[in-house]
Amino acid sequence: MFQEIAVLFPEAPIFTLLARKEVTERLENRNISPSFLNGMSRLIPHRWFLPLYPIAVESIDLREFDLIISSTSSFMKGMVIKPQTLHICYCHTPTRYLWDMNEQYLEDSLKESSFYSQKKFFSRIVLNYLRMWDQTAAKRVDFFIANSHFTAKRIKKYYKRKARVIYPPVATDRFSLSEKRGNYFLVVSRLSAYKRIDLVIEAFNRLGWPLLIAGSGRERSRLQRIARPNVRFLGFVEEKKLPKLYAGSRALIFPGEDDFGITMVEAAASGKPVLAFRSGGALEIVEEGRTGEFFDAPEVEILVDGLRRLIENENSYSPEYMKKNAERFSTANFKKNFMEEVKKIVEKSKIPIGS
Repeated sequence: MFQEIAVLFPEAPIFTLLARKEVTERLENRNISPSFLNGMSRLIPHRWFLPLYPIAVESIDLREFDLIISSTSSFMKGMVIKPQTLHICYCHTPTRYLWDMNEQYLEDSLKESSFYSQKKFFSRIVLNYLRMWDQTAAKRVDFFIANSHFTAKRIKKYYKRKARVIYPPVATDRFSLSEKRGNYFLVVSRLSAYKRIDLVIEAFNRLGWPLLIAGSGRERSRLQRIARPNVRFLGFVEEKKLPKLYAGSRALIFPGEDDFGITMVEAAASGKPVLAFRSGGALEIVEEGRTGEFFDAPEVEILVDGLRRLIENENSYSPEYMKKNAERFSTANFKKNFMEEVKKIVEKSKIPIGS
């Protein structure tokens, strides 16, 4: 989604904390300026930069600009700018590991560390400092745009700010309908603990149905140990191979709470129903009984019941309707809605914006 925002402003320079190769390659011929942390990233793991991120953000020199648009789920909203500069923030989520998931972040990051108790104590101090900085940083934003109503509520809760909702761009035109019903169920996700992929594996261990898991992450080894032979791990799957993977599936399983959930839109664009946990962005994407089903609690028995309802209602899901429904989140709609909102904010603002 950052790439789509960048395309809307082709002449604008880009500032970032770290310049990842897979992103910069897509933005060739653009003026990209990473922070001082970028040179250190080859020698030091990124997670050790955490206390330095606020310093890195605040060190970015933006004095020459009248309009700043940030796209962030963490630190870039904290840029220090001139009083007359207008700052619009497209917020993917208030930083989860600082707020509602801070305890889980500590457990996942430190559970295999030596001196666990000591590291957890000092990590709490760092996270508390970052929470205070994060709230201060949110006050520096003039206008928030959220990627879902669920995210907008979290912005209101943690930052005490209102946010206009514009759904993120999904390249729905990359996906096509398949005439055949697939023979496997699919998970497309980063393998992190909060994604609750273990719940899906336990359910499919019981059922013995074929399940493919696309994605990589720190949880992969643990998940592979608990999985039975009917569960296959594909690892990282390139974007160009995802359409075929969706097309051959029977349904997508989305077991975690997410702020939006792009994979659910990709499944719908492929004419495939979704079984999702009834929370977060899924409530804004899945239409129960028409494009998929929900399960109401993160428990294996409840998820299995949801799978059985999904199979029972399989003939009621129209691939054509699912495809049409997914178009709400197309890249074209995002670009149109985002530009209209930016122009509206600029016109209403009393801050003069240069050419």
